[in-house]
Amino acid sequence: MAKLDRLARSLRDASDIVDELTAKHVKLSIGGSVHDPLDPVGRLLFNVLAMVAEFESDLIRARTREGMQVAKAKGRLRGKQPKLSVPQQRHLMEVHNSGTHTTAELAELFNVARSTVYRTIQRQTHARTGE
Repeated sequence: MAKLDRLARSLRDASDIVDELTAKHVKLSIGGSVHDPLDPVGRLLFNVLAMVAEFESDLIRARTREGMQVAKAKGRLRGKQPKLSVPQQRHLMEVHNSGTHTTAELAELFNVARSTVYRTIQRQTHARTGE
């Protein structure tokens, strides 16, 4: 038996699933009574369960956003920290701008991945140009 709140996250999605299950002659069993989604009572139960599932999903999203706002206000939500400190980023840019090292050499020199070097260069360039 599947729980409907895990089966669908929106009314549209639940409706599509109910239509698919109805085509396969699947019935809803609640507390021992069986409901056919083709009859009005069965259709009502499917729709009510789908609405409750969507409501719960919306509540979870709202609580998550609220929690993130509280954490951000307290300074606890900062995301992933950069691999390089600000002085290291400045030094990387100096070495990069001198043209003496390749990106791979910079990555090895600063003990980071090449993608970190590219990202740092991109961020520093955008910060300098004001984009």
